[in-house]
Amino acid sequence: MPMTSGTSFRRVPYHVGIVMDGNGRWAQARGMPRLLGHRGGVNNIRPVLEASVGFGIKALTIYAFSTENWARPPAEVSGLMKLLSETIRRQLADLHANGVQIRHSGRMAGIEPGLQQQIRDALELTKNNQRIILNVAFNYGGRAEIVDAVRQIIQDGLKPDDVSEDVFARYLYTGGLPDPDLIIRTGGEYRLSNFLIWQAAYAEYYATPTFWPDFDKEELRRALQDFEDRDRRFGKVKTPS
Repeated sequence: MPMTSGTSFRRVPYHVGIVMDGNGRWAQARGMPRLLGHRGGVNNIRPVLEASVGFGIKALTIYAFSTENWARPPAEVSGLMKLLSETIRRQLADLHANGVQIRHSGRMAGIEPGLQQQIRDALELTKNNQRIILNVAFNYGGRAEIVDAVRQIIQDGLKPDDVSEDVFARYLYTGGLPDPDLIIRTGGEYRLSNFLIWQAAYAEYYATPTFWPDFDKEELRRALQDFEDRDRRFGKVKTPS
């Protein structure tokens, strides 16, 4: 389906991050295995991506698999890996045709070599696309990201005085991508869960009880309306009008 454009908001976040929570609970509430909930969650990414384009969002980071998720039952982890591989095979060509630039945030180590190659191929194929950035946080952890950045800085031989916040940010997985303006969490929880903990320092936070497979265009509209009504001061005092 072609991605539409146009927005009814005066102020739209450039970069939105989503903690896609509640897939397993969504399935269990329907008497289904948890993995079917994850499939429902994966199937919901495309409609939300299309809605994001329509509202004028330029970058969308989705929390697909965390470094902590390896502790889940092996069958669930294996199923999640297969879901990502299947989704790349089914969706990549169409996403590329619609101008989606795919990025990956996270560690490649631990991911099966064949899936690693699929990810690299997707990044290479879509690297020049400009309509929207879909940044997939897969095998991602905010603390691991900071540790990896520090390791790379040391390896590159930077001196302490060379390291500023801007320099450090370039060493993060998201280097070159503006910090998120808005973090959305579905599923009713009120925590970041190790998601973009450096980048989200001044992001607005929006939580909804809706499970991710049911999060649709209208739910996204509500989140954007809430964002538009926020008073963003970034530590400054509001100047009277």
